[in-house]
Amino acid sequence: MVSRFEHPAGSYKKIFETCEDLAEALPATVTGRIPPFLKGSLLRLGPGLFEIGDEPFYHLFDGQALMHKFDFKNGQVTYFRKFIRTDAYVRAITEKRVVITEFGTFAYPDPCKNIFSRFFSYFKGVEVTDNCLVNVYPIGEDYYAVTETNYITKVNVETLETLKKVDMCNYVNINGVTAHPHIEKDGTVYNIGNCMGKGASLAYNIVRTPPTQKDFLLCLSSFGMSENYFVFVETPVKINLLKFLSAWSIRGSNYMDCFESNESQGTLFHIAKKDPGEYIDVKFKGAAIGMFHHINTFEDQGFIVFDLCSWKGFEFVYNYLWLANLRANWDEVKKAAMMAPQPEVRRYVIPLDVHKEEQGKNLVSLPYTTATATMHSDGTVWLEPEVLFSGPRQAFEFPQINYQKFSGKNYTYAYGLGLNHFIPDRICKLNVKTKETWVWQEPDSYPSEPLFVQTPEGVDEDDGRIPANILVEHFHPSNNEGANWRF
Repeated sequence: MVSRFEHPAGSYKKIFETCEDLAEALPATVTGRIPPFLKGSLLRLGPGLFEIGDEPFYHLFDGQALMHKFDFKNGQVTYFRKFIRTDAYVRAITEKRVVITEFGTFAYPDPCKNIFSRFFSYFKGVEVTDNCLVNVYPIGEDYYAVTETNYITKVNVETLETLKKVDMCNYVNINGVTAHPHIEKDGTVYNIGNCMGKGASLAYNIVRTPPTQKDFLLCLSSFGMSENYFVFVETPVKINLLKFLSAWSIRGSNYMDCFESNESQGTLFHIAKKDPGEYIDVKFKGAAIGMFHHINTFEDQGFIVFDLCSWKGFEFVYNYLWLANLRANWDEVKKAAMMAPQPEVRRYVIPLDVHKEEQGKNLVSLPYTTATATMHSDGTVWLEPEVLFSGPRQAFEFPQINYQKFSGKNYTYAYGLGLNHFIPDRICKLNVKTKETWVWQEPDSYPSEPLFVQTPEGVDEDDGRIPANILVEHFHPSNNEGANWRF
């Protein structure tokens, strides 16, 4: 899966340039043939505004949320986009400055205010961003654009109009939830959030939203879910709560300044039963990794098998996603990425039947994996993974599977966006059983996250299509051309 192309001309820099709303949908340029069964709309979210007047945003995850909509009909594609009218966006546009602190950009007080009002503005508490640039998913009959704070934003998926800002704190005891929930076939949405526990500790909550009810019900970046269990990976990267609560009032910092990494902690793997909701009180632990996306989780013969897109070590990968680094010339992009953690696709296996007397023994007996789980004398079960893919500075990220048929089941194929030194320049397919890989890639083309769509008559797991919009060198989102597609 090693990249076949270099990018000396720097056409990838177009990915990180500001664009504008469209007044109407535009026809897309299509290469190949769109299968007739592919009908409906594909929604995508991402950063689209990287500066306000003379004030720049500094981190990739600070760009203001832009929703993209691709409509498929009669073998053709139209493209439309509109910024989500969040408080962060509207206030920034109105005041022509960064008003709400984002992930890596601090919002300074209004310079037009007098010294007393500026002083007191530091003591009003943390104003959390609602910049919902990560994902969009259904809750009941409605759709919400989300990030990983407590705010979600209801949108009209036909017109892309912003309808309503919702504070999850009004419904459940959480400070934030992941932007990557699991959705069951009946429409039930499961997500995981965090809240303050006893003694100012951090607790995790599973949030279940029934398909017929729009309120959020409490039942107990991404998590795993099999038929009967939840898997949550706790990496060494944490938010220092004291820094977080004091940052805006004392130091004038951003979210990035509040993250700390503890190499000695390693990685903790938490397991909980779905029904009835019950935490499995066994300490599963492994070496330090960074992790943002689960691929799939399933149960087999008394074991939970889960596959992750991981980054080796305890360092925070987001430290390498500053816009200044990503917009640099190609040699500088590569130099910075060489210092970053190494990406790997990993498989871990957790035994559900654990006995303390089995110290020093590999508890995993599945014949098709080299992943191990070993009981230590202190009762900790140490997990070693099987590496399913590893390429120097070549990441397999934003994974997708045949979700409808194989979510929570033993599966074979995963699809991902290939990052070449953090630049998305290919679409990848991985056989998780044989470790065979396939790559789509063209010069000066930068795809988005893939999505698997099975053919109506498809029998095999990978009998389908991977529609992916491609940003090519002659196309830029700020002009009036349509998107480019490959089939």
